[in-house]
Amino acid sequence: MNDIPFYKMSGSGNDFILIDNRRSVVTFDDPSHFAAQVCRRKMSVGADGLILLEASNCADFRWRFFNSDGSTAEMCGNGARCAARFAFLHGMAGEKMRFETLAGIIGAQIQGDQVKIRMTDPCDLVLADELDTGRERIAYSSINTGVPHVVIEVDDLENVDVASLGRRIRRHARFSPAGTNVNFMAPLPGGWAVRTYERGVEDETLACGTGIAAAALVLAAATSLTSPIRLKARSGTWLRVYFSREADKFKELFLEGDARIVYRGQLGPSAWEY
Repeated sequence: MNDIPFYKMSGSGNDFILIDNRRSVVTFDDPSHFAAQVCRRKMSVGADGLILLEASNCADFRWRFFNSDGSTAEMCGNGARCAARFAFLHGMAGEKMRFETLAGIIGAQIQGDQVKIRMTDPCDLVLADELDTGRERIAYSSINTGVPHVVIEVDDLENVDVASLGRRIRRHARFSPAGTNVNFMAPLPGGWAVRTYERGVEDETLACGTGIAAAALVLAAATSLTSPIRLKARSGTWLRVYFSREADKFKELFLEGDARIVYRGQLGPSAWEY
């Protein structure tokens, strides 16, 4: 197989490998294995996920999204913003676009290196429930913003053991068989801060777009906060979440933040063959 051109991009600290696959430059029978190989840090390019952009019959393009462990995900907010900017730069779409994901059609608008995406309508809101992890009982809320998320408010965000506690909740029987992402949030001057344990990455990431959106909607449902809500990711960058609400239903959900090009390159066989 020939070398494969790619972009490395970062959406608020969530990093991705993006490939224009409209001409099937990635031809592996098992692209999930390819994704897991090239996403390995120190052994290959390294990333939180791989995004293949392909032709669509009903939108500007479609994506195939793979987590760093090779699993697929229905949606990724930060990845979607990176995919939108990549598509614009490669002439696949204009400044306003629509693209296919497993969660449905996503809309996006490019504003320089800032991208605002319209996400699918959230569902399955649960407020103020309790979970027994076997070690502790935890108050939590949950919502699906394209993928499932648990949201937990804490007093001291810096000292939360995100990896350990997140892993226990992610695989809890209540959320089986698919599992869940887990977000911890605390107030800051001018907004809220969020740390996320991501399903599929199986660790804390520097940002999670769908998790930021989930935290914002839980805050809106539980308090008097209204749209837009600013939240700070672990990377230190701020994202904005916009929404409208009718009774206990949220709709017109938008996520806005940066989508940066880190570098461009060519993937050779040594990037995935070990």
